[in-house]
Amino acid sequence: MRVQIYIDGGNFHFLALKPLGITENNFDFDAFANFLADERTISENGKRYYVGTVREKEGDLRSKYLMSLQTKLFNTLKKTLWQIKTSKLRERTEKVKIDARIENYQHIKRQGIHEIVIHTFREKGIDVKIATDIMAGAVDDKFDLAILVSSDTDLVPMIDWIRFRLKKKVEYIGFSIEDKTGGGQSVRPTQALIGRSDRQRVLIESDLRKFILS
Repeated sequence: MRVQIYIDGGNFHFLALKPLGITENNFDFDAFANFLADERTISENGKRYYVGTVREKEGDLRSKYLMSLQTKLFNTLKKTLWQIKTSKLRERTEKVKIDARIENYQHIKRQGIHEIVIHTFREKGIDVKIATDIMAGAVDDKFDLAILVSSDTDLVPMIDWIRFRLKKKVEYIGFSIEDKTGGGQSVRPTQALIGRSDRQRVLIESDLRKFILS
């Protein structure tokens, strides 16, 4: 059976790597791909990684550092013939007022702090790129089974289309990782994708730890 592997990098980071306390550069993606293939044939250009790109901001040392880490990752992946698909990261600024919703808010306000400004980044269009590539691969008969490492439910219509219209199979890779800090942030697989795929594999911490680079 011919397979292609599609990894949503941002999704994978937050659902698998971050709970384990590691970064992408400490993870052996190529060995992981072979594990996912499970002795099935990975087709040509069949290892695909999707992620939002980090851009350096003038005077921002953190952005420079993050960009250097991502460049290192891309260079490593390219050596083993991964196809890297990127999108821009959009910055979002949110202001949170210090009020009764926040624990010890009165103490915080006495310090002269009345609001907190939070800068976050969000990927734009990654789900569209993944869906488009899987559909194109299915139409061009590049694989028999797509291995999807993403818990994005926006991909469900695409999954339905290639399964029922083109008779291609989809294997969903989900994660179940306990939050050992007690903060209630345990990772669980997405039921919508479990119910819409032909095969499902839920990976736990021990499955992933063997791919951590020393």
